[in-house]
Amino acid sequence: MDTKGSISKYAWIVVGLLWVVAMLNYLDRLLLTSMHDPIKESIQMTDAQFGLLTSVFLWVYGFLSPFGGYFADRYSRKLVIVFSVLIWSAVTLWTGFVTSFEEMLVARALMGISEACYIPAALALITDYHKGRTRSLATGLHVSGLYAGMALGGIGGFIAEFWGWRYGFHLFGGFGVAYAVLLFFLLKNSPKEDEAPDVEVKENKGSNNSEGHIGIVDSVRNLFGSRSFWILLFYNAVLGMSFWLINAWLPTFLKEQFNLGLGEAGVSATGYIQVASFVGVLVGGILADRWARTNVRGRLYLPIIGFTLGAPCLYLMATTGLFGVAIAGMIVFGLARGFHDSNLMPIMCQVVDKRFRATGYGVLNFLSTITGGIMIYIGGAMKDANFSLSFVFQISAVGMLLASWFLFAVKPTKNSD
Repeated sequence: MDTKGSISKYAWIVVGLLWVVAMLNYLDRLLLTSMHDPIKESIQMTDAQFGLLTSVFLWVYGFLSPFGGYFADRYSRKLVIVFSVLIWSAVTLWTGFVTSFEEMLVARALMGISEACYIPAALALITDYHKGRTRSLATGLHVSGLYAGMALGGIGGFIAEFWGWRYGFHLFGGFGVAYAVLLFFLLKNSPKEDEAPDVEVKENKGSNNSEGHIGIVDSVRNLFGSRSFWILLFYNAVLGMSFWLINAWLPTFLKEQFNLGLGEAGVSATGYIQVASFVGVLVGGILADRWARTNVRGRLYLPIIGFTLGAPCLYLMATTGLFGVAIAGMIVFGLARGFHDSNLMPIMCQVVDKRFRATGYGVLNFLSTITGGIMIYIGGAMKDANFSLSFVFQISAVGMLLASWFLFAVKPTKNSD
């Protein structure tokens, strides 16, 4: 970022470098869910235990996300990102060699530890480089990498059918280790002049945080002294329950509801939603950046509009017996999710001091993934008890709609430039 406020070429290079990392982030974690049947045949476990593999990942990931964000705020965003990619890729590689449920559980927990550091640090670095007029678009482009990873995670079913489920973990884990080394040399921290806070948080007073030093007490006082931050916590927790439930159990739901093959169910569960979400983050990012120039609440209105339309469509997907109607429901829901993902971090930038930005996003991740992990386990337990996943999806859709309306109560302090 130069002193005149124009966006440098390297600011967009940062987005491109981290797009690949974002893709690996979700691809590696979702390979497991699209390989349900072959993994269960190879490693003895119940459906509840299979759900627990993702739940444990999310619980560890969630508990450590605030600390990953704090390290990024306190030390180096670049080093936190590189370390995270290197460790989780090595764990992905190792996952292809496990032979028991207990080993798989340990591998998923270790992946949760390493991945917890990435998202808060990456989004904070991107918002360091991109100010108000490109912030939602830059964030949305990065998030589109997550969608690409979700969509590619669906090919796990095809990989398992043709080469065995272990091959996918070996392939993508090895690639991630190599990319982490490349990232160490190409990625740079933001310029020092951007280190001063760019958001005046009127709701949070009394912090004794000094320039150049960020303490945990300062972070907690600043974040939780904001009523708007509490609202974002609730909103993101409800959405986390719905998103992770869909990520983990939609392939199984589609396979059973519409009698699809393993590969077709995996690709359908990820492809339609992620392609629509990709469009949603681009459209939502551009519209929010423009709307925010004339209305400080512009970034808030996009997710509200999105889920007012998308949540009922998710409900329809869970109740229809027509696959074509289900596809339409997934597409509209995907667009709504894109509006949310391109604007969550920019919205937080309007209510949280810049010094605590990565920590704040880590706290959001903490609550959404912990509640999401609980819902994934509940979904598996209900399936073992012969309950339909359709009911759980319906409840999630209603909760998502109501939670989005709570954003009307968020009070942004200013357009964060």
